[in-house]
Amino acid sequence: MDEIGQLLKMTREANGVSLSEASEDLKIKEILLHNIEDGNIGGFKDIFLLQEYLLSYSKYLGLDSEQIENEFNDYMFEYTSKISNKKIEKAIIQKNKEAKNTKEIASPYTKVKEKNNKVLLYILFSMGIVIL
Repeated sequence: MDEIGQLLKMTREANGVSLSEASEDLKIKEILLHNIEDGNIGGFKDIFLLQEYLLSYSKYLGLDSEQIENEFNDYMFEYTSKISNKKIEKAIIQKNKEAKNTKEIASPYTKVKEKNNKVLLYILFSMGIVIL
């Protein structure tokens, strides 16, 4: 990713375009373009959005966007293939634990009504009915 970022930066500078100008033209925040040029993929939560920015940026600079996309895909394949299975399994387990701890929001129409046995017992007790 560093090589792609350097190519984009060198091309931008060779064309006399400032980072703020590119940001304004592309409607992409300047810090995101800076992260792309620095090869900092950690600054992006969504890898597909990063890829979209890369393609837009490369087209804007007149580079071969298809080649940039292929290089990015190769980089991502190599990057993700280095993650061990243990780390992947650990992340899945952690995500499942977090999902169990998160209460889902339900509408009144989809929410399952809880049975209120206390109200039933109170009604029966007030009527003088005792269940043993």
